[in-house]
Amino acid sequence: MTAATDTPAELRTEVLVVGGGPVGLALVTELGLRGIRTLLVERNTQHARQPRAKTTNVRSMEHMRRWGLADRIRAASPLPPDYPTDIIFATRLFGRPLATIHNAFYGAPGRNDLYSEHAQWIPQYKVEGVLRDHAATLPGTALRFGLALETLDQDEDGVTASLVHAETGERLRVRADYAVGADGSRSTLRGLLGIRMQGQHAYAQNINLVIRAPQLREAFAGGRSIMYWLVNPDCAAIAGPMDLGDTWYFGFPLPNGAPTPDEAGLRARMAAAFGRDVAPEILTIDTWAAHSLLADRYRAGRVFLAGDACHLHPPFGGYGMNLGISDGVDLGWKLAARLRGWGGEGLLDSYEAERRPVHRRVIDEAVANYAMLATDLLRDGLESDGPEGDRARAAAGALILEHKPREFRTLGVVLGSHYSGSPITIPDGTAPPEAQVSDYAPSAHPGCLAPHLWLDDGSSLYDRFGPGFTALVTAPGGDAAAAPLARAAARLGIPLALAGPGDPRLAPLYEAPLALIRPDGHVAWRGALVTDAEAEAILRTAAGLSPRPTPPESRPAMLEERT
Repeated sequence: MTAATDTPAELRTEVLVVGGGPVGLALVTELGLRGIRTLLVERNTQHARQPRAKTTNVRSMEHMRRWGLADRIRAASPLPPDYPTDIIFATRLFGRPLATIHNAFYGAPGRNDLYSEHAQWIPQYKVEGVLRDHAATLPGTALRFGLALETLDQDEDGVTASLVHAETGERLRVRADYAVGADGSRSTLRGLLGIRMQGQHAYAQNINLVIRAPQLREAFAGGRSIMYWLVNPDCAAIAGPMDLGDTWYFGFPLPNGAPTPDEAGLRARMAAAFGRDVAPEILTIDTWAAHSLLADRYRAGRVFLAGDACHLHPPFGGYGMNLGISDGVDLGWKLAARLRGWGGEGLLDSYEAERRPVHRRVIDEAVANYAMLATDLLRDGLESDGPEGDRARAAAGALILEHKPREFRTLGVVLGSHYSGSPITIPDGTAPPEAQVSDYAPSAHPGCLAPHLWLDDGSSLYDRFGPGFTALVTAPGGDAAAAPLARAAARLGIPLALAGPGDPRLAPLYEAPLALIRPDGHVAWRGALVTDAEAEAILRTAAGLSPRPTPPESRPAMLEERT
């Protein structure tokens, strides 16, 4: 996509998105698929080549599936489908093995009833490329690169932004109903709003390199891996292949205040971590700092923040990009509903109410993972020969297998984070599931992600959900129970699809004969027969149109009522 230099002096759109990374592109995709006129602006004209995020997790891949992009994401990965998604710990790349964590982030191909798509190892810039290409095809969606935000004002009816082209100096005014800042950790929009980030700044400085070194192919002889943790006293580091050729990423921490090593120093660090000089060609150098920060608010009138613009955490656990993609999904369907008139202001209020607790939980997890880095795994004698070395390596391996799977087996966080207690969910008298990290037990408790199944015809249950709300019938005769919801949706103009797969496993999984699924795949309500008045109250609450209704009195006996 090239920079737009022939833009008119003033534009009108429904949503202005500032920031062209994966978060902004996810939001644009969600809006574009719902027919919302959207303008995305990005100050950079060159797209980053640093890998940054390297795993698109199972939940993000489920969104890609819903957008029709899952196969394109997998095809864009530089590694083949059968490449092992393992994490290998060793003293050096050409050193002594310590431990291996298999199937990191659930990236191994194959069907699992817990999710509809396995994770995919793929550099962030490849994900962005797929999303950019797709967004450019969506009617009413415009992508403009090279435009930087200068000012933003708002009134009761909308926002007015002033932008300037970085190369030509051309200025552009944009009038929109809403604006979203997805412009990263140094968000210009956040600064214009006067919103502050609160928490812990800069635990340590880190350096990431992308290198080309044909000699690194020999490392595959010791076992293929998407990531190698290199545990040694000279340069504890993390490295991994970018493709099956000669391109690798390499990263290591620096003490705060320490200068960035020169090229000779970087080469010495790599030689120490690898265990030999591989004569690398340094392609890119990127420095970053780990933070634990949350914005003090996510909304100011008609302007919202998403992704790194409102939350930052250490990049340990594969959460960052994926967390932001889910921000884009959550905010996208809510803005679309509000703009099309079937969603109320309560939907927009619920964005921070729902996402902030999830962000807080993920930050805590990432900080816990950051507490044990490669340097913390060092033991005397780790590279020694004989019994002393064997004991040291066994002790380090045991420590790794005790603590580090938490970082790479995160399904309980990725799929188990929920919106229980949200003002747009209807409680059913049950308690939300206990928080888990690695383990994930599906639950249809209101606010949870709808439990998944692979159906007998080979399709995913999620494929039956519509772009709006879905009334999911889990038990025989449920169509009649869903009729009041259908009538209420028609009266309110709320899009509602009916799904009744007829699979006997659904009733015990959902613990109710009927469930109302939100556009983002979370459960808004579950229960049994409801009256027309109750159905309308349920839908009005789920669409943010009214205060929470009193749940139907029959809810405690949901299972018994079916039999």
